[in-house]
Amino acid sequence: MDEPSPTTDPLTNQFGSLNDLAHDLASLQDLAMRGSWRSILDQVSRARSLALLSNPHDHLIYLSYNVLALTKLRRFTDASADLDSLHDFSSNHYKYESYPQLYPSRSGSMVPFSLRFIHAQLPFKLGNRQQGLDRFYLLLSFIRQKIEQKGSNSFQESAKIWRKRENFVLHCLIGHHLGAKEFNVCLDLIRDLIDHDYLDPVLISKLGYIQMQVGDIVGAKGSFHRVEAMLNEGYSSLSEVEFRNLVNRNKALVYLVGKDYVSAVREYEECIERDHTDVVAVNNKALCLMYLRDLSDSIKVLENSLERVPTVALNETLVINLCSMYELAYVNHSETKRTLSNWIGRVAPDDFDASCTRV
Repeated sequence: MDEPSPTTDPLTNQFGSLNDLAHDLASLQDLAMRGSWRSILDQVSRARSLALLSNPHDHLIYLSYNVLALTKLRRFTDASADLDSLHDFSSNHYKYESYPQLYPSRSGSMVPFSLRFIHAQLPFKLGNRQQGLDRFYLLLSFIRQKIEQKGSNSFQESAKIWRKRENFVLHCLIGHHLGAKEFNVCLDLIRDLIDHDYLDPVLISKLGYIQMQVGDIVGAKGSFHRVEAMLNEGYSSLSEVEFRNLVNRNKALVYLVGKDYVSAVREYEECIERDHTDVVAVNNKALCLMYLRDLSDSIKVLENSLERVPTVALNETLVINLCSMYELAYVNHSETKRTLSNWIGRVAPDDFDASCTRV
């Protein structure tokens, strides 16, 4: 929900549990954590058919999970149709003050932020990039209005949440522009934030990455050094392990550009030693080993990661890379890939695209 009451914490004062906040919400959250998206669709359908959703915000929360599940299952047209049923997020129908007897101490919109985000993201999935960009910029404007409304109360928890949402949406926007190689737009978005003292090591690292894309290696090194200085100054937006791994991955990128794969591997190994769930480091270490023509060890790195933390390591990019290595290393790679595909079928969440194994 977008706007908590300034005087009431809905999770502590108003409700005893998640299930008080919305019908059987704890069960939905558990299913989402496990990637059981089909079960979520079944549960939402059942709740709707049995009229178990009694309050307006119940319907919105269940709609959010339904749309998220449909999106995860790549049923984008169905997700869009379900989302379009809301018509206008700003409607009084979705404001707490329209139901004073149900929500006596609350005001503002009850539309979950997740719905607003999916509303912006869906057009990209449906092939309408410009509509998606328009919606993302409208969402960014909406978020900044909320931040401006907080004014001098910028240290309140709700203000911090909106700042995090601004950061998240900007990262998504930068990603979409980056995918279209619109580097100047990305640089403008990032520099605007940095000029306003919005110091985020991940964002500055992304600035360095984009500078590398446009051939500004000196600028990229400067950005990466800035991130390392933030670590040494005790900047605490990330955990120490996350921060140190970010610094190592940045160093590895510089080595990769110089085709110094041995040094890049060393940086990625430091990351993995600190956190074996760092999938970016695992994947990139394997690729570096492949570039060094050590295909056997490259395969072992990815296989060991999948075996050690399948719920974390099981992503489509890693699996695609592993299958490509199988194709290079083995004559009868089809059988090896089939074994991998069968294993994925047993452990993967509902939204994993098994076709990435190319069996």
